[in-house]
Amino acid sequence: MKRTAVLGVGALGVVFGDIGTSPLYVMRTVFTVGGGAVALTDRNILSVVSCIIWLLLLIVTVKYVVFVLRADHDGEGGILALSTLVCGMLKPGRLLKLMGLLGVFGAALFFGDSVITPAISVLSAIEGLEVAFPDMPNVVLPVALAILTALFAIQKSGTSKVGRVFGPLMVVWFIGLALAGLPHVIQNPSVLMALSPTVAVQFLILHPAAAFVMMGAIVLAVTGTEALYADVSHFGRTPIQLTWIGVVLPCLILNYLGQGALLIEDESHLANPFFHLVPSSLTIPLVIMATIATLIASQAVISGAYSIARQASRLGYLPHLRIVHTSESAAGQIYLPAVNMLLYGAVAVVVLVFQDSDRLSGAYGLAVTTDFVITSLLLVVLTRVGWKWPAWATAGLAVGLATIEWPMFAANLSKISTGGWLPLGVALTMMFMMITWNRGERLVTRARKDQEGTLKEFLDNVAKHPVRRIPGTAIYPHSMISTTPRSLKLNTMINHSLHDHVVIVSLKTMPVPRVPLNERMTIDRFESPISGVSHVTLRFGFMDTRDVEETLAAGQKQLGLRSWNLDCAYFMLSHLKVTATKSGCHWWKHGFVLLSRMSASPQWTVSLPASRTAEISSTVTI
Repeated sequence: MKRTAVLGVGALGVVFGDIGTSPLYVMRTVFTVGGGAVALTDRNILSVVSCIIWLLLLIVTVKYVVFVLRADHDGEGGILALSTLVCGMLKPGRLLKLMGLLGVFGAALFFGDSVITPAISVLSAIEGLEVAFPDMPNVVLPVALAILTALFAIQKSGTSKVGRVFGPLMVVWFIGLALAGLPHVIQNPSVLMALSPTVAVQFLILHPAAAFVMMGAIVLAVTGTEALYADVSHFGRTPIQLTWIGVVLPCLILNYLGQGALLIEDESHLANPFFHLVPSSLTIPLVIMATIATLIASQAVISGAYSIARQASRLGYLPHLRIVHTSESAAGQIYLPAVNMLLYGAVAVVVLVFQDSDRLSGAYGLAVTTDFVITSLLLVVLTRVGWKWPAWATAGLAVGLATIEWPMFAANLSKISTGGWLPLGVALTMMFMMITWNRGERLVTRARKDQEGTLKEFLDNVAKHPVRRIPGTAIYPHSMISTTPRSLKLNTMINHSLHDHVVIVSLKTMPVPRVPLNERMTIDRFESPISGVSHVTLRFGFMDTRDVEETLAAGQKQLGLRSWNLDCAYFMLSHLKVTATKSGCHWWKHGFVLLSRMSASPQWTVSLPASRTAEISSTVTI
């Protein structure tokens, strides 16, 4: 229970920051979008608040907290993990391909959302200074960039440490949300009518045109929901569920009710209703807290982007990425330097281009609603083929979700020309990269298997056509257990010789923090027609430093393999250079070649002794 509470506080500091800062701009955006298409009347104010509350209850609570969080894939969350889970249950065919493609597009959209969220969140908080100091020179842009720079700089500390720092601050933030709204609810209790779903339904039926415009803006109240799912690997399902129901949801509802009551009392506060909830003497403290909260809001999508990028890399949709594990107790708490740097650069550009949250709000929503629709489609398939729901139950879920989400999706499609092009452009770029890499990797793997052949075939050929054996040990790291290391095949062919001891090494990551040094190496048994050839697997925990030489030495001692003489052994690495043909649709092939050159080398190669490490290059043409 204590661990759940600690993780819950940490989740407040990482997972709920985005959705917890939506009250900063949602009400203002709804009543100003489309040139004031939604009239600022008492009835409409109640209707909008009611729509927000029931969106939080139906989309976040029912869909995500109750159902989607159950759909983790080996502890990993996010739309790509959901797609992989669903695809693993389907038979080969068009539906399987469609579900896989939807997962890739959804993951690409999440990266678009990850660019916009930090920008709009921080800008909207800093703009609170204009309420406190209306005559002050415009410092929003430089202050926002400075804060974002600091946020991305601390990411290397890890989500665990960030969560421990931010968590208590977010407890204060959510309590502050509730306390800011509560006095206005008490002064105007009629706003509690918004708790009834009939208020929202009547508005949607009686004012369809205004409701359609509102749908394009009200989605801002549930941004960060997909990040909530993507971050499940960082903190676990139960702490996230309990924290949402016990803390986040009631505080958000009270604040939205308070803003509704405030606008009913005085419509002139529409310019920034959130900061007008408190007396002017508390505006500065609220701006400070809002700024801190928006930093934390950005953290939700940043850590979610790390999780999605790692999943994409593992599934063969992105190049090898350097992953830094930041916690010994949770494998999901990671930091990806390359992703962090790319996100920071993209966010900074967006801030400089759009410059204020109102202009940026036009870009917000399309990625979120598209992700909603894709997640719902995957969830509906999962309930039928995976959870074995009756057809009527799956159909009911599908209709219910479509009734809510498709109108929001359609409303946000109309915002493409006013900023929606930004997340869509990022998503299409990422999708092109992911599909290009996946397609190229499959071609390279096929080419490698053809060129390398099986290890058994290679050894049988050496037995039939003996080569000179030379003293010493050669170690060949190789990721594909079934084939022959390219460097081994080329070295033998060029030099017509083979070391007395040939050790083929495969590395494997285990789902534990650490593996004891003397338990990391196992010998893989196989029949060899020639002597001196061994195949071993080195198993590392996700927090272990991958020192291959040290691990081999410990395993050699443990297993009594002293004849290897590792002090003088040579490490023979294979380097694959990929080239593209000009036949057919060759443009995507050149894209893969470019990505392959940007791919990071495995970090463990740095620990190899430079004077005894050789790299044999070969070319593969796709």
